[in-house]
Amino acid sequence: MPELPEVETIRRALAPLVTGRRVIDAGGHPSAKFSSAPAAIGATIAGVDRRGKYLLLPLSTGDELVVHLGMTGKLRLRPSTTAPDDDGFVRAWWELDDGQRLELHDVRRFGRVAVVAAGDHAALPTLAALGPEPFDPSLTGDALWQSLRRSRTRVKTQLLSQRPIAGVGNIYADEALWRARVHPARRTVTRAEAARLLEALRDVLDEGIRHGGTTLRDYRSVDGSEGENQHHLDCYGRGGEPCRRCGAVLRRREYDGRTATFCPSCQPNR
Repeated sequence: MPELPEVETIRRALAPLVTGRRVIDAGGHPSAKFSSAPAAIGATIAGVDRRGKYLLLPLSTGDELVVHLGMTGKLRLRPSTTAPDDDGFVRAWWELDDGQRLELHDVRRFGRVAVVAAGDHAALPTLAALGPEPFDPSLTGDALWQSLRRSRTRVKTQLLSQRPIAGVGNIYADEALWRARVHPARRTVTRAEAARLLEALRDVLDEGIRHGGTTLRDYRSVDGSEGENQHHLDCYGRGGEPCRRCGAVLRRREYDGRTATFCPSCQPNR
């Protein structure tokens, strides 16, 4: 699933291409997850923002087009004179007044499109419940510690819930926990560990953005290009390989239904 760096990469690429463009036609798959796409017809796109893993496109009508890519979603711009792909995976599309068509291509149909009043995310409870943005200067290590200590859920599971901090998924959680030397199955962390974890999260997310995101299978930017961050991962996907810090063999385990890769030596489960 695209995480914050991938969605931010898409946002940066998309913003200059669609800002100021008017939606003159649109369509969506009949599923309720995509059928609201035509509600943007007639509106001008005022910009492209991001909240966690969601793209938010404010519209001139006072509404907001919300796009979530799910696991396999890709956004791309194509000339509107080009026939849509015949593979049946274009779930929503918006024709713009400059002759381009913005398409959401989603093989597994786990993505989501909604047009809501700007800032009103009551119909999108996951978006409404998101925790603070990782780079929010008001987010401190102590604030993250206070959030994590409210639950005895495993620390990685908490990160994936999006409530302590927004935008972190499996890849960047593994990377940050490895850097912070925190075992993913820990149910408590110290104040100092939380501060270290926040610093690690910010570092790996920033690096992911600078490398254009992580492409393991489906992720592509708007122009179809792959990210490069997969070549810079220290932990995720390296189970059975030596830890780059201490040489111990990295382990891969499942916790709460999600896999985690960690170093048993550098990240003791105490």
